[in-house]
Amino acid sequence: MSEAKVLVVEDDSALREALCDTLEMAGYQVASAADGGAALKQVELEEVGMVVSDVHMKPMDGHHLLHQLRERYPNLPVVLMTAYGNVENAVKSMRDGAADYLVKPFEGEVLINMVNRYISQTDTNPDLIAEDSKTIELAALAERVAASDATVMISGESGTGKEVFARHIHRCSARADKPFVAINCAAIPENMLEAVLFGYEKGAYTGAISASAGTSKTATTKQDAK
Repeated sequence: MSEAKVLVVEDDSALREALCDTLEMAGYQVASAADGGAALKQVELEEVGMVVSDVHMKPMDGHHLLHQLRERYPNLPVVLMTAYGNVENAVKSMRDGAADYLVKPFEGEVLINMVNRYISQTDTNPDLIAEDSKTIELAALAERVAASDATVMISGESGTGKEVFARHIHRCSARADKPFVAINCAAIPENMLEAVLFGYEKGAYTGAISASAGTSKTATTKQDAK
């Protein structure tokens, strides 16, 4: 069982219970809240490793909760979920600091895989630790690669540590002060993928009232200090 606790924020009590049961059966400790205000109080009372929150809630919705958590706990991963998925909301959420975005309905496995990814980041020491000689060689290679501006592709089976090495390269590179943007393409609806990655211009589609940069640009732009 992971020691990191997942906070589920959902105003629909039946869905909240189902989400909690899904994560508990996957071995996670789970806390829950019915709205953003209750979630903030929960985070203040106990250590939380990740937040999975609905967007459409009252009196405090998921976007407001995200802003509050970014200010108070900037390293806490927050995933937003909504039944009202569209390109603009997904891009805005990720630009505002959401770790990821889920469109309801989704399979329990999708939620578990997403939580696995972000909880593993909070459970893991920020420095790459290795004892195996081959892994040590890979770590040294990663550090040499980090010194260049070359584009890096890391391949391997699921669970072999590709993202761990990607983060290690980022930390050792000249871009360490810029955001590291991890994207789960399988969790992004097909019609939203291009806009999430590359952004869109004002008027590109109905509801696009302003231009928005995609995650590819976010990853290469230094964030303003707050």
